Amino acid sequence: MSLRQTTDFLLYDWLGVERLRERPRFAEHSRETFDAVLDLCERLAAEKFAPFNRLVDTVEPWFDGEKVHLPQASHDAATAYAESGMLAAAQDHEFGGMQLPCVVEMAANAFFSHAGIGVGGGALLTSGNANLLMAHGTPLQREVFAKNEFAGRFAGTMCLSEPQAGSSLSDITTRALPDGDDFEREPLGPRYRLRGHKMWISNGEHELTENIIHLVLAKIPGADGKLVPGTRGISLFIVPKHLVDERGALTGERNDVALAGLNHKLGYRGIPNTLLNFGEGRYPVRGARPGDGLDGAGAGGGLDGAGVGAVGYRVGAVGDGLRCMFHMMNEARIAVGLGAAMLGHAGYEASLAYARQRTQGRPIQATTAGGSVAKDATQPPVPIIQHADVKRMLLAQKSWCEGALALALYCARLVDDQHTGSAADAAEAGLLLEMLTPIAKSWPSEWCLEANSLAIQVHGGYGYTRDFPVEQYWRDNRLNMIHEGTHGIQANDLLGRKMTMQGGRGVELLGARLAHTIERARRVPALAGHAEALQAAWAEVVAAARAAWSRGEAAAALANATPFMQAFGHTVVAWIWLEVALCVCEQLALAHDDPLLRGRLAACRYFFRHELPRIGAWLQVVAACDDTCLTMHEDGF
Repeated sequence: MSLRQTTDFLLYDWLGVERLRERPRFAEHSRETFDAVLDLCERLAAEKFAPFNRLVDTVEPWFDGEKVHLPQASHDAATAYAESGMLAAAQDHEFGGMQLPCVVEMAANAFFSHAGIGVGGGALLTSGNANLLMAHGTPLQREVFAKNEFAGRFAGTMCLSEPQAGSSLSDITTRALPDGDDFEREPLGPRYRLRGHKMWISNGEHELTENIIHLVLAKIPGADGKLVPGTRGISLFIVPKHLVDERGALTGERNDVALAGLNHKLGYRGIPNTLLNFGEGRYPVRGARPGDGLDGAGAGGGLDGAGVGAVGYRVGAVGDGLRCMFHMMNEARIAVGLGAAMLGHAGYEASLAYARQRTQGRPIQATTAGGSVAKDATQPPVPIIQHADVKRMLLAQKSWCEGALALALYCARLVDDQHTGSAADAAEAGLLLEMLTPIAKSWPSEWCLEANSLAIQVHGGYGYTRDFPVEQYWRDNRLNMIHEGTHGIQANDLLGRKMTMQGGRGVELLGARLAHTIERARRVPALAGHAEALQAAWAEVVAAARAAWSRGEAAAALANATPFMQAFGHTVVAWIWLEVALCVCEQLALAHDDPLLRGRLAACRYFFRHELPRIGAWLQVVAACDDTCLTMHEDGF
């Protein structure tokens, strides 16, 4: 079964995206327009991305002291993607968009992650950057920066981490000072000078676009000149690589943002990953605003009177930076999960093709009287897909990767409900997204990585050579457990905040969705056993969370947050599979004996029989508030 067949089934048969055209925003769309977008992206991915996936892995970005160089294929792919209009696909027509539903947009973009996740410059960050500005920027910031990002003229980044702080954003030390007494009168936003270092910045330096728009978290010192402790003092700034005027035209002046180094990564090697220095003085910037008639650096200003300091324009209110940035971070987390699912799926497809053509071994014929296994050595070897253990590995991959894809598209469908549904539906969708975002990011990045490991295993010795693509898929996917918040961060968010927010309202709402699916499945004989298993699993998850918090000790409860998240994620994906299976049964009643539909039911059965039972061991330590990890003394390692 191809990715396109799976995607079409999930979109049209399961999620019913054609019904979205009943909403005014999507009224001009139809299945024909949705298919046209999917066709275009599938073709571009096959022509501009897939053939160069190995190239960008072996020819890494390099810096000549002035510019970062990438293969021509990366430039061609980035140009083709921008010209397709997909950067602005979900935006209003006036911003060059198609007003495409988020669920269709994400499904279409999945083809690029599947074909070559390191090719083309990472459009995810550019569209996410622009989407944040559409939500939190001023009208001029949207016009000058976001609109040019959607058009492909400018690229975007997110600059959060710092070398000494990592994911602990409360410890960032990049500081922003008002640039002159009239800093608030700058049309592009209150103007500041930034100084600091940002680490792990994807696409932080390249020549794929005219400009790079960095969204930078920094702290504005208090009256005493000290940075405010914690996250309350964090503000958000637009820091362009090249300064622009109020029409978005480049002024010809470079901002004080300099590449300090390229990070050489395990995977995603086609995307430059950078350490950036802001305000180190390599590119001094004049103190006067562009366009006021003053001549360049001679105007002075900056942090030292000579132009030092990166110019940044504040987005939103002082101290509101992290809240604004979460708009981009949550969007990126779902996209990371979808990318992980696609890397897993690419490995699954490769191992499936290999298993079908690779001959080795013979089937078990009988068992001898002495208990040994008998095989007929006179018969020719069979394709390894005929061996039960290979089928196990393929079924595991199928259940993980197709389940992860379905979860990501379900979350994208919730985004559409949040933005275009009734007030009540929008509120429910928003709360469900809060609950599911940690799972949508973390679960695919763990289990689709495991799928890549099994894809290597199916290939045997060939799997760990560069003659086959599966080792690269594993290396690329290994980054996703760290991207956009590590597993531990997501787990603490789930058990420490999401399970208790609004008095447990999010848990109740998700539980009600599961209960509705369970009730429907009970009426289908083939699924009734799965329904009972899911009901028991959900009850066990909720009980474990209550037990973890029963002592009221956060440290004890969160010490086992990761196994809780694993159990929660498996239960959610089991629910997703039961939803899909209900749709499959409806289709089988019409299509009779379709082997592809039967394959989905088999994957569902595999997940319920082989995967869902895992949750017992995970939840046992959660419910018992096991302190093995919490109390381990560091000297004992």
